[in-house]
Amino acid sequence: MRGIVERDSAPQTWQALSECQASVRDYVSVIGLDLEVDEAEGYAFLRQRPAREGEPELPRLVPRRQLAYAVSLLLALLRKRLAEHDAASSEPRLILTTPEIVDLVRLFQPDTADEARLEDRVGRDIAKVVELGFLKPLKGRDETYEVRRILRSFVDAQWLGALAERLADYAAYGRDADAPTSGSRRETS
Repeated sequence: MRGIVERDSAPQTWQALSECQASVRDYVSVIGLDLEVDEAEGYAFLRQRPAREGEPELPRLVPRRQLAYAVSLLLALLRKRLAEHDAASSEPRLILTTPEIVDLVRLFQPDTADEARLEDRVGRDIAKVVELGFLKPLKGRDETYEVRRILRSFVDAQWLGALAERLADYAAYGRDADAPTSGSRRETS
């Protein structure tokens, strides 16, 4: 349980977890973790339980990761695209290519004539998202990825709301930084 357990990729582990789910929940709760299981989607993972009132705070066993803006944006866009896919298609898997992902991100990047630079930057972000476990490269199909459904558990409405607030703060900061300030010019004679 150091990462994500998936029904399709680890059927024996999934079966064992299903059979002793209550025992696993009890065991990990002692050390401040919660077992999250999505039977319908076929995945499970451990999540750090927030400290409850009156309880001492336990050391973090599940590391928190600070994500760069571009990676956060990519996760939000992938989550949105997954929701659109679920609403419009009966196909359970969302498959995207690198050019499709670049197109998703392009709207949120400064205009640039250097397309190769944009693709390189998005490629690095895709690699990070693969490392985090939210995209899965498809074997035998270069630059093709499956958006893993576990993304729905990590990028929820609250997370998207917090990202929207940060984006609004960034936009306000950018407007303030670009606006000329009165009295900042010095006249020379």
